[in-house]
Amino acid sequence: MPLPALIALFIAVPLLELYVILKVGDAIGAVWTILLLAADSVLGSVLLRSQGRTVWRRFNEALSAGRMPHREVMDGVLVIFGGAFLITPGFLTDIVGLTLLIPPTRAVVRRQVVRRLDRRVEVGTRRARPGRPEHAPPGRPEHAPPGRPER
Repeated sequence: MPLPALIALFIAVPLLELYVILKVGDAIGAVWTILLLAADSVLGSVLLRSQGRTVWRRFNEALSAGRMPHREVMDGVLVIFGGAFLITPGFLTDIVGLTLLIPPTRAVVRRQVVRRLDRRVEVGTRRARPGRPEHAPPGRPEHAPPGRPER
């Protein structure tokens, strides 16, 4: 993500969160809004613990079964981000956090992330194909056979 987009995101999200909190406060009252924000932070920490344990158990099971725990690692990362979003005060980040912590929606997000990463790796390997002049090792012209130094 380019730096200007990242800066805009870090400015827009808190402003949007503040707007939603104020609107909810107008609708249900300030005390109830604060209690709701506190309750969802507590819920976030409880969900983070339980889902974190589950992911850790599945990670260890995958290792003891002798297979690479790709899915478990991705789930662990998503659970950590989900917990961080839920602990952060705000209703919009809570929605994102719940999406990452609840197993069925986390599976959907994981599939999307894996697809996107696969596309990026595919594009990267297409660009870095051996034999292309821009990827020739330094100090050896493209036409020189391997093992022979340049004269």
